[in-house]
Amino acid sequence: MTATGPRLPAIDNPLPPGLIARFRADLASLWSGEGRLGIAVSGGPDSLALLLLAHAAMPGQIVAATVDHGLRSESAEEAAMVADLCRKLGVPHAVLPIEVPRGNVQHEARTARYAALARWMRDEGIAALATAHHADDQAETLMMRLNRGSGLSGLAGVRGRGTLPSSDLSLVRPLLGWRKDELEKLVRDAGIVAAEDPSNEDMRFDRARMRAALADADWLDVEAVARSASWLADADAALDQWVERVWSDGSRPSNGDLTLALPADLPREVRLRLLARAMEQFGAAPRGSQVAEMLDALEQGETRNLAGVIVVPSNAGWVLRREPPRR
Repeated sequence: MTATGPRLPAIDNPLPPGLIARFRADLASLWSGEGRLGIAVSGGPDSLALLLLAHAAMPGQIVAATVDHGLRSESAEEAAMVADLCRKLGVPHAVLPIEVPRGNVQHEARTARYAALARWMRDEGIAALATAHHADDQAETLMMRLNRGSGLSGLAGVRGRGTLPSSDLSLVRPLLGWRKDELEKLVRDAGIVAAEDPSNEDMRFDRARMRAALADADWLDVEAVARSASWLADADAALDQWVERVWSDGSRPSNGDLTLALPADLPREVRLRLLARAMEQFGAAPRGSQVAEMLDALEQGETRNLAGVIVVPSNAGWVLRREPPRR
């Protein structure tokens, strides 16, 4: 990141009214507008654009936080840059330092980041958190998961509205209909030099490789791919509602066992999700391929055990119980 500090865009370079109105409409489709909106700002161009748009659309109603992962020497400087910009905008800002465990760095960083943001939201009484995921992110996610042979839940990508992982806190992504280049232009036009994370260009990471591949695929319509991910998310949500209805009508716990009645002619995808949910009731979280293999065996009339859970097929569904301890 260059050392050039940001200027105050609200004075020097006001955002175009059309962009503000567009953002306001996108946000209104995801959030009621009641309470304060938290903005996760890393210092990169996407999240800085989100900060500028949110400040212009709802001044006095937003607060911001920057998570300092401590993984790069520049991270403290980038957090300070965001803090300075927020001070000039009059937006309350917090720096949230975290420690990232060893292992899968990107996964662990994401988990720690959302945990820190959840604590911040609860401490500050923040109604919802907005993140800067955009159409290019959505397209990259869909193509990466297609390349891995993911099922529908994986292909759905990220949704415009949801909750923070392992919490009931509201999460919104109002920029899913925006392209990365227009967000970068918005920040440049505001006179701000954004931070650049070198991991975005590190070919050891799947996303960086996919981003480079898509950049060379000028025949690919990124907005169309992102729309497809959105439609897949709608289909995924509809299946979840179906699963919830069957579960509500047919699940019966008794003496530590769980009986699940299944309607006739239930689609396989719904049965798979029901079986995974039933396993979760016993604290088991098997891989999707293991659940699919178990379902095939159950439908052949076989009893199966997996992750400490025994599943017995019955005439109307399944009976699940914990596997007895071995001597």
